[in-house]
Amino acid sequence: MIYFGKALNAYKANLHTYSTVSDGKFSPQQVVDFYSMRGYDVLSFSDHRKTNDLTTLDHRGMTLLSGIELHPGHPRFGLWHLLAVNVPADFPGVFETAQEAVDAVNAAGGLSYGAHPYWCGTRSEEILSLHGLAGIEVYNSSTRYIGKEYNMPIWDELIDAGWNCPALAVDDIHSLSDFGHGWTMVLAEDKSPASIVDALKNGSFYATQGPEFTRIELDGYMLHAEFSEVVSAVVVGRFSSGCPVNIPGQPFPGDEKNCRELTVDLRRCRTAGRIQLRDAAGNYAWSNPIPVPPEK
Repeated sequence: MIYFGKALNAYKANLHTYSTVSDGKFSPQQVVDFYSMRGYDVLSFSDHRKTNDLTTLDHRGMTLLSGIELHPGHPRFGLWHLLAVNVPADFPGVFETAQEAVDAVNAAGGLSYGAHPYWCGTRSEEILSLHGLAGIEVYNSSTRYIGKEYNMPIWDELIDAGWNCPALAVDDIHSLSDFGHGWTMVLAEDKSPASIVDALKNGSFYATQGPEFTRIELDGYMLHAEFSEVVSAVVVGRFSSGCPVNIPGQPFPGDEKNCRELTVDLRRCRTAGRIQLRDAAGNYAWSNPIPVPPEK
């Protein structure tokens, strides 16, 4: 994929994964075997309050990352749900406050994300109160059973507040019914743990349920993207700003059936814009927010 002038490899990753170490249905090795057989490149375990010893596992050619889900107390609805990626195997599982948890993850060289905020009932101002958070989940498959799998409105509130918040799509897999509904494509030079973690820290990834980006470029103010065939593509901006590439229910200009690229003046999105795609099956893909270059 061409990503802002660099040719990078796209690695398919699930970053929210459970095993029998906490409340998952399968052993850690069974989970690795399952994802490797289905073409994933990167897998991060995130058992509740517990890490996994990756040295005991056959990686099956995948890059495995040690992670954890942390649950410090929340004064309004009980517990925070914080997804931590790339923490050591001896990382503690209990913290009194969410900020202490985020600070500890960052000090260990990891990243922490607000997990399924819509499902939790987390408000955008509560997420913004945490300093050092790496992003949130825009999609979480295991929360779809009550209709709260998508987190775009909360994501846009964070962007509207001035944070160009990166966002993941994840399985949050506990059982096989959670598998394969959303994943994160990490854009990196190779799939070594250091390269994958560096890409995540730099926001070099996109979230998807199927549609694939092949190019995202910014030439001055002109945002250009190329992608697999979709029926809807929009660039979502701050507040009420943005740019539809097509009118819902109407054909794309010059194409009666589909669209594979867009070019938009990013200034139409005020301070930042994110690309949102939807294919004929209703599956979405999302770029991370792209800041509007400052006026010269």
